Amino acid sequence: MMAQYLEIRAAHADCLLFYRMGDFYELFFDDAAQAAAALDIALTRRGQHAGEDIPMCGVPVHSAESYLARLIRKGFKVAICEQTEDPAEAKKRGAKSVVRREVVRIVTPGTLTEDELLDARAHNYLAALAEAGGALGLAWLDISTGDFTLTTVGPDGLGAALARVEPGELLLSEKLAERDGPLAEALAEWCPRLTPLPVSRFDSTNARRRLEEAFSVGTLAAFGEFSRAEIAAAGALLDYLELTQKGKRPHLQPPRPAGAGGQMQIDPATRRNLEIMRGAEGGRAGSLLATIDRTVTGAGARLLAARLAAPLTDAGGIEARLASVAHLLEGNNLRADLRASLKRSPDVERALSRLSLGRGGPRDLAAVRDALGVAAAVEEHLAEVDALPDELARARDSLGGQEALAERLGRALGDELPLQARDGGFIASGHSDELDELKRLRDESRQLIAGLQARYAEDTGISSLKIRHNNVLGYFIEVTSANAGRMPDGPEAGYIHRQTLASAVRYTTVELSELEKKILSAGDKALALEMQLFGELVEATLAEAEAVTATARALAEIDVAAALAELAGHEGWCRPEVEESSRFEVTGGRHPVVEAGLRQAQEGPFVANDCALQDDSRLWLVTGPNMAGKSTFLRQNALIAILAQMGSFVPAESAVIGTVDRLFSRVGAADDLARGRSTFMVEMIETAAILNQAGPRALVILDEIGRGTATFDGLSIAWACVEHLHEVNRCRALFATHYHELTRLTARLAALSCHAMQVREWQGEVVFLHEVGPGAADRSYGIHVARLAGLPQAALTRAQEVLETLEQGEQAGALARLADDLPLFAAAETKAPGLAEPGPDPHAPLAERLRETNPDDLTPRQALELLYELRGLLTEE
Repeated sequence: MMAQYLEIRAAHADCLLFYRMGDFYELFFDDAAQAAAALDIALTRRGQHAGEDIPMCGVPVHSAESYLARLIRKGFKVAICEQTEDPAEAKKRGAKSVVRREVVRIVTPGTLTEDELLDARAHNYLAALAEAGGALGLAWLDISTGDFTLTTVGPDGLGAALARVEPGELLLSEKLAERDGPLAEALAEWCPRLTPLPVSRFDSTNARRRLEEAFSVGTLAAFGEFSRAEIAAAGALLDYLELTQKGKRPHLQPPRPAGAGGQMQIDPATRRNLEIMRGAEGGRAGSLLATIDRTVTGAGARLLAARLAAPLTDAGGIEARLASVAHLLEGNNLRADLRASLKRSPDVERALSRLSLGRGGPRDLAAVRDALGVAAAVEEHLAEVDALPDELARARDSLGGQEALAERLGRALGDELPLQARDGGFIASGHSDELDELKRLRDESRQLIAGLQARYAEDTGISSLKIRHNNVLGYFIEVTSANAGRMPDGPEAGYIHRQTLASAVRYTTVELSELEKKILSAGDKALALEMQLFGELVEATLAEAEAVTATARALAEIDVAAALAELAGHEGWCRPEVEESSRFEVTGGRHPVVEAGLRQAQEGPFVANDCALQDDSRLWLVTGPNMAGKSTFLRQNALIAILAQMGSFVPAESAVIGTVDRLFSRVGAADDLARGRSTFMVEMIETAAILNQAGPRALVILDEIGRGTATFDGLSIAWACVEHLHEVNRCRALFATHYHELTRLTARLAALSCHAMQVREWQGEVVFLHEVGPGAADRSYGIHVARLAGLPQAALTRAQEVLETLEQGEQAGALARLADDLPLFAAAETKAPGLAEPGPDPHAPLAERLRETNPDDLTPRQALELLYELRGLLTEE
């Protein structure tokens, strides 16, 4: 057995090997040590190899998926090795023959199909990157849904493309994996998900042939125009599926071009900064996606996420989506009916994938049945509407045509369905007479024997006649020795003598023998027949896979439109006007995530703000104190652009959005210690990407550029960035800063406009209004924020003194004097208890008089008079 194990293990060196032994998957040697540590299960020993004990651990077959999920999340690949031979057959070859085993599947992060291993509301993409003809091609597919997409990317755009797709696993050639430069930079954060493969697997000629064979076409032209690099990447995906699925191919949609030119490009840093798909903690909570998701189906949730990840830039396409949302927003009853029906829809896309791979069960067939039933109900709801927007009308037209399949599955499947077909009991009564008879024999054998016994007792007149069973004779008729003479005799009577005992005589009949055979084999035959019927139902379902998939996609589109309408109605969002222009005018805009958080925490309403970026005012310089809401204001406008161009209503009173082709955000502070980058270095890298790539149709939001270095360095960098955005990039931008000196640029930058967060001071306290108004802020109120954060009063008092000194000018000399005085200790000695505000400075009049005096301008007499005056001020104090 170990010889067999080692042979199979050697063929799958990069995987953990789940080796089937009875009811367990066992792991040995290093595999056992790694799995035991990763799964926190016992590591044992069994047998010896080369004189050493063999480490071993195992997991039960019936619960293996939960262990698989944990291993896959930790980056392992797992080869599933099953017994492919009945042990009884193996014994025929000899007492010590080993049961044949084969690897039937390799489980990797990008090839998951089981619901237990997947997030129902998110795609799990397997992607491939290939190079051919001097270009890079990126292809990605979801094996669980069949979605298959191709695009061409450049090294500079690869990071944005990968951030949009978020592949669970990325294939690339060993040659590309070793390359330095921009490509390596883009791939750096995906290192844990990379699977390098030999260069030969990315050959574009073989890839084209593989694709044509897979989709039974003579040319790929019908699916779109694809570059050699795109075809090489797509072919590598199919090759990898062939390798990991051991020859079984999932149901895939034909490849389609991603249409990169028609989608808003958002780089990885911007996605992180804006928390579009993931919140600050890295999970879904707190993200824009979590805030807007009102879908009621898994497929709808995945489509919503895909649209949010890749907003359109085509105003016509955006308006078509908005029309569907508007229609369902106005039709409250229609929307409610649709959502009520859609809630009953199972995940038919993933069910189809499992069926096509031979991993499906009766519940997957039931998912198809139930989804088709939901489709019929949804079609009926939409049929009652006279005029539908184009997108809803197309979705409705894709829903019909599978009534025969739905009816067949409805008749064939029972109410209580097992997870696996091999468990039996899933075919409904009445669907197959032969199966019903077999199940009756299997389940009602006692009643059948009792009935036969009563008939034989009546025929013979022997009331004590019994039908009994043992392992030697099987079923037999038994009468006492005293009654044996009353038994009918002769061939025509039909009773055949089998055994005579001292106290009884035993008989059989042809009828009883045949019944016995039927009873003994009924269970096996019933299961075999159910498996045959299951195979026929799967075949019939896969024959209509294209139509069923179209139905599933139509249901997802309707779910998304209804969900966005529900969102808009509940939140009071408006329909944006999206046009091919450079306008960006938002009235009463709000941050959707922050607004939802305030509502949940019951902390009052969100303060809405306007934003108008136009040709003569396309660059806003936003000043104001910390805690006043600058970052929120910047982010909310970027999110409004994303929402509008994905086809959603937006959190505003009104909005006119000139399509944004690229969105950039540099907000927040973070380091990248793993790659040796400080917070400031990360800031500069992201800022450099913006200044190098932003064009006239881009939207840029920048917050506190230059704050991570010395004051004058930071001011200089921020100054240059503002000028570059205005003169070179010429894009729409919001630039938030504490460097008030930048406001002077409005004198010579025509499209630069100053705006500030509004603040009021009341009885020694600062009140943040969270409102944006024209003009520039004169103070940053940082010490007030420090007080809110709980800095000691001594530190606050000293900070106020330092600030006042610096604001008087002559900073270098003032700082030297401040450092020499070391007055922090004095402040600690004289501070009042608690955090009370310091009283008025008693030396203020004296200091003010000195500030007004220039000693060089005084005559001796004036100097003497000033001395008496100052002494008088001191006496008054």
